[in-house]
Amino acid sequence: MDEIVKQAMAKWPNVPACHGWLGLDARGNWYLRDAEVQSAGPFPASRGDRIEHEKLLEFIGRNYLEDDDGRWFFQNGPQRVFVDLENTPWVWRLRFDSGELHVHTHTGLAQRIAALKAALMDEEGRLYLLLPAGVGVVHPQDMVDAAAGIEAGLIPSPEAVSLAELPSRFGFVRRIASV
Repeated sequence: MDEIVKQAMAKWPNVPACHGWLGLDARGNWYLRDAEVQSAGPFPASRGDRIEHEKLLEFIGRNYLEDDDGRWFFQNGPQRVFVDLENTPWVWRLRFDSGELHVHTHTGLAQRIAALKAALMDEEGRLYLLLPAGVGVVHPQDMVDAAAGIEAGLIPSPEAVSLAELPSRFGFVRRIASV
């Protein structure tokens, strides 16, 4: 967490949290959802505006956390902004190069494939990896690299999982209805 965020939290400790304003899609894109977008329906059916500002994306990534109840949020200064998830809290980016598989989160956090705990595949063919940061879906553009990782023995053959069971099995919340 950024030091400036910690200072803001100490200075204004009672700022109410909000929900519905920020969404994370299954490709690792962040969406800002104003009141009009929220009234049009829940995320991801009603997405809002994709955030593309590089410095803002880096700031969100550095301050993206999970609470004790499995709710993911962005700590925006003193305000906790809960995130609606299309799929999982993490989106893995993979690159297979010279027999090595490099993995990082959609926020840029590197993960060691040697620390892989499980590989899963849902009914739609989406691949999930359980790594120290938690469970995440592999970005669809990286499935060729994932297949190379499976062929090289770096990723075990995935076990079947239902998309609907992921939150309860791995302890995260996809949509925060109220705070």
